[in-house]
Amino acid sequence: MERTGRDVDRFIAEFPEEVRSDMAAIDAVIADVMAGRERELYEGKFWGGTDQSIIGYGRITQRRSDGTAVEWFLIGLARQRSAFSIYVSAVDGGRYLAEARGAELGTVKVGKSVIGFRSLADIDTGKLRALLVRAREIGEG
Repeated sequence: MERTGRDVDRFIAEFPEEVRSDMAAIDAVIADVMAGRERELYEGKFWGGTDQSIIGYGRITQRRSDGTAVEWFLIGLARQRSAFSIYVSAVDGGRYLAEARGAELGTVKVGKSVIGFRSLADIDTGKLRALLVRAREIGEG
């Protein structure tokens, strides 16, 4: 995946209304927590080879399993077929923050570094904000 330079607000505006309002609200929470950090659109082949568009917030350098460094986002937001995904590339106490604390957010599906949910109503935005604040602290550490 690569940063595209496409306007994030325009990208969000392209969604149908039933998705756009939740996407904009989630983006506003993440952008507020990540104020002063990059907010940019990544597009291309993602893990598993699928084409994706992900809003990335903040930049970090991660090491791949082969030892090469890659510049990536600290927090990511995407709309999949029927759900939202928030990617959290922060590790706390040896575990990805999403995996360790994602289930606290509400009706979600949690992976190693991703939290998935169908709508904004499924999550506790206060707890999401707290998780994101912790991710930012780790990312700046």
